[in-house]
Amino acid sequence: MPEGDTVWLAADRLHEALAGRPLTVSDFRVPRLATADLRGRTVREARSRGKHLLIRVDGAVTVHTHLMMDGVWRIRRAGRPPRDPRIRLALGNAEWLALGYSLGVVELLRTGEEHRAVGHLGPDLLGPDWDPAEAVRRLLQRPGRPIGEALLDQSRLAGIGNVYKSELCFLRGVHPWRPVGEVADLPGLVDLAHRLLEANKRRHGHITTGDLRPGHEHWVYGRAGRPCRRCGTRVERAYQGPDDRKRITFWCPRCQPRP
Repeated sequence: MPEGDTVWLAADRLHEALAGRPLTVSDFRVPRLATADLRGRTVREARSRGKHLLIRVDGAVTVHTHLMMDGVWRIRRAGRPPRDPRIRLALGNAEWLALGYSLGVVELLRTGEEHRAVGHLGPDLLGPDWDPAEAVRRLLQRPGRPIGEALLDQSRLAGIGNVYKSELCFLRGVHPWRPVGEVADLPGLVDLAHRLLEANKRRHGHITTGDLRPGHEHWVYGRAGRPCRRCGTRVERAYQGPDDRKRITFWCPRCQPRP
């Protein structure tokens, strides 16, 4: 599932293409919204909230989308939306056409009722509401929970996915199964999460090593069976989380000793 910085970048590009212009294309390709038509309405803004994307238009209406695992937004010059079964939403104006491919969620909300979609989220790592102290407080509400699992809980803090979960734990020397209450410097870990997403939000891909060369971007994520970049120990991987929400985790057994 895309990380919060990926969604932030998608929202930023949608805002640049659509905001301040009336819609001339409004094509909802989901059955329950097949008759929805936003043509003539001006887009006010496009913003991310954690991993959710909100496009607000005149009339106090919000288009709420979520990329889930495979979704992506692509922007091209104005024109007719292509006949592609992967496209679930097309919004456009006289200059630009935004196409939402394989979106996991597409719905219309009253802008005043956005809380129905995003009200459960914790502080947004890339949002104006970012509050590190509140994020730490929420994480500590379940001190016995493994930190690798807790970091993916969007109701604790919003925006972290599998990549940053694994990389954050490595960079702080924390085993992914260490209980939240036993993490030595939880505020430091939360602060690092904010700095990493902030540093990557304007580019594709997630660089945590500082090395932009292909194949050198991450410390442990995606490197199972290969030597740790720091100590040479074989990087391990395993699934973590409840049965219905298991996510893969990568770690170095030496740099991140088991508690």
